[in-house]
Amino acid sequence: MTTPTLALREWGGGRDLPLLVLGPSLGTSTILWETCAPLLRERYRLLAWDLPGHGAAPAATDPFTVAELADAVAAAVDAIEGTVDGEPFLYAGVSLGGATGLELLLRHGSRVRAAAIIASGAQLGEPLAWRERAAKVRAESTSSILIASAERWFAEGSMAAHPDLTGRLLHALQDADDESYALCCEALAAYDVRAELGAVTAPVLALWGRHDAVAPEPKAVEIAEGVAHGQSAVIEGAAHLPPAEQPGTTAAALIGLFDRHAARPHSEGASS
Repeated sequence: MTTPTLALREWGGGRDLPLLVLGPSLGTSTILWETCAPLLRERYRLLAWDLPGHGAAPAATDPFTVAELADAVAAAVDAIEGTVDGEPFLYAGVSLGGATGLELLLRHGSRVRAAAIIASGAQLGEPLAWRERAAKVRAESTSSILIASAERWFAEGSMAAHPDLTGRLLHALQDADDESYALCCEALAAYDVRAELGAVTAPVLALWGRHDAVAPEPKAVEIAEGVAHGQSAVIEGAAHLPPAEQPGTTAAALIGLFDRHAARPHSEGASS
């Protein structure tokens, strides 16, 4: 396996502010955070990343793991102008981006001051289902899963409330590279860090959307109870993409966590 290539976008906030890295869900891009980011950038310097073959990131041709995505995020942050190698940061990621966050906490724990793991889990879905989805996309393209994805992603009323953003998110899925999407599915098929959660010592907030069938409440509770300093909370009116569906509530939850831990290493922070 080879380290996957990501695209990292600098998204506002002064360089003297605490660094916050935002991760995407499978099939989306930095578009996922567009309405949430303006609510965060006065407090944090924002960096947002795209999965291989999604958004601005180049397509992948070789298999990779979620752990290797975490390594790629850490390396990409170090390569951004104005950051120092090894600089600690805050992290928030959705679904596959949240899984990447848990791997960051396990593999680069000293780098992460605190993390919000959103609409995600220490393990997601069934391996066979992920492999079947990968095969479908390779055979029929991401266009073949648009309807099913919309049903998973959005709570009732979200598309009507945010027609432009939700439409652009579905276009991002349609535009994603088929092979890269399939490789992401296969990475999720092999992903399972449930037995390792106890090694996570940074403060963690596990957020779940009230209507999320992909990563419902038990997934968030499992994370919160498994790590050393965890808590869980619900985002009402959201399914699988809370930053797009409920940006204000999502931003408030992140600020509530990160303002307590932005300025000091997690070893000195209060437990959540």
